[in-house]
Amino acid sequence: MGSNHRARRSGAALAGAALTAVLAAGCGIRTTSVPVDAGPAPSRVPCSMPAQDVTAQALQGIPMQIHLVCSSQLATVDRTVQVDEATTDRTRIARALLEELRRRPSDDERRAGFTTAVPEKLRIGAARVGDPRGTLRLGEQPEDLPTEALAQIVCTFAESTTLAPNGTVVLGGPGKYPARGYLCTAETKARPQTATPLTAPTDAGTGQGQGQGTGASTETDTDAGAGAGTGD
Repeated sequence: MGSNHRARRSGAALAGAALTAVLAAGCGIRTTSVPVDAGPAPSRVPCSMPAQDVTAQALQGIPMQIHLVCSSQLATVDRTVQVDEATTDRTRIARALLEELRRRPSDDERRAGFTTAVPEKLRIGAARVGDPRGTLRLGEQPEDLPTEALAQIVCTFAESTTLAPNGTVVLGGPGKYPARGYLCTAETKARPQTATPLTAPTDAGTGQGQGQGTGASTETDTDAGAGAGTGD
């Protein structure tokens, strides 16, 4: 009697399980024995920084954007530079931007994946007499810099109407090699490891160092020579 009762209970349980499976199939629900992994909790989006308070930025300096390396691409971050908002001194603006490019990314920027390839000791000076209009002289030959570093500099400078009014960044080095014009393209931002495109020599302009004269040229040679050597 007890055995028959237990058999009937087991049979009823099996029938109930079978009925549940049939109903589930009829409702379009597929059963699975594999546990579902919903994945980790959402985290900060890489290569993205929270928006900064514009008022707070204004108290610290002039808000500007620079290009850093993140996920093998160039991405912009907001920085404040200590320069007079009304200044049109190209060399001063370029130096302020280069200082930000050289500076080690903040803790928040590093956590978001940002790095910089620009050498800490790199310096910049003004054009020499005979240079194309708009030239800036680096402490190293542009082609000798890490490819990503040159891309960072070119794309950061290219977004300044003072430094690149026609979109071309004209750079030279400490030697007697002629300055050359560089472009920041979508390809440059997507693949900064590749060579930064050059413009034709005539595109860079043919001014005489923006009329800065021999005195400005001498100062530039000093700055560039220091940059090529030991820096500060």
